[in-house]
Amino acid sequence: MSAPAPRTILLTGAAGGMGTLMRELLPPYGYELRLFDVVPIPDAPDAIIADLADKDALRRAVEGVDAIIHLAGISLEAPFEKILAANIQGTYNLYEAAREAGVRRIVFASSNHAVGFTPRPSGDDAPLIPIDTPRRPDTYYGISKSFGEDLGSYYWDKYGIESVAIRIGSCFPEPTNVRMLSIWMSPADGARLLHAALTAEDIGYTVVYGSSDNTRLWWDLSSARALGYDPQDDSEPYAAKLIAEHGELDPANPDHANLGGAFCTNPPIWPH
Repeated sequence: MSAPAPRTILLTGAAGGMGTLMRELLPPYGYELRLFDVVPIPDAPDAIIADLADKDALRRAVEGVDAIIHLAGISLEAPFEKILAANIQGTYNLYEAAREAGVRRIVFASSNHAVGFTPRPSGDDAPLIPIDTPRRPDTYYGISKSFGEDLGSYYWDKYGIESVAIRIGSCFPEPTNVRMLSIWMSPADGARLLHAALTAEDIGYTVVYGSSDNTRLWWDLSSARALGYDPQDDSEPYAAKLIAEHGELDPANPDHANLGGAFCTNPPIWPH
């Protein structure tokens, strides 16, 4: 049984790739979105345009909201100082603003890169990666997502703020490489998962993987399903074309050996 859907949601990172998709897909669930980003958001004159370092802007942003979806921050690798400011200090600032305003639930965009050095499953009988696999971040970016997960745990135990940390795979309209066939989350399933994270009862602090129900799935979606998530999509229709273009993943290739892919060897650098 799910809780009543919160009405007003703060969406940080609303101008980013996933934020842009969710601006269209979440309102049909009954949400009124308050948008926040460091860059202007098209067709959103009421959006709050500010950095996560701006504590006054964050206080305005969280005032009166029912819950927060936190997508903001640097989404690729960057020098530690930049990751520290945007992803670590920025996420702390948001949690503090939520605590001061009495917001009781935050959905945090974690990443598969928090466990990126986990060897990927290989072979038809390989077990799925469990949600309690030890964290093995593959970048400073992955470290920042590990920090965000710990921060959510702390704010639940210390202050009673519920959090769902979603280790997102790749949320794009369609997968663009063979690795994504295993970790892809369709935008529609992304909205389904966020809605489940916003409405499930008694979540406390929960970590889930974020992907569609892919035929080539690498990880266990059971903790996401426990929230009420019912993924409807599968990357398999894209498989033949991508494999014809790029070939199957090669276990001997360091870029293919681990869950984090090329982030473990030659990560893409922000800005991309």
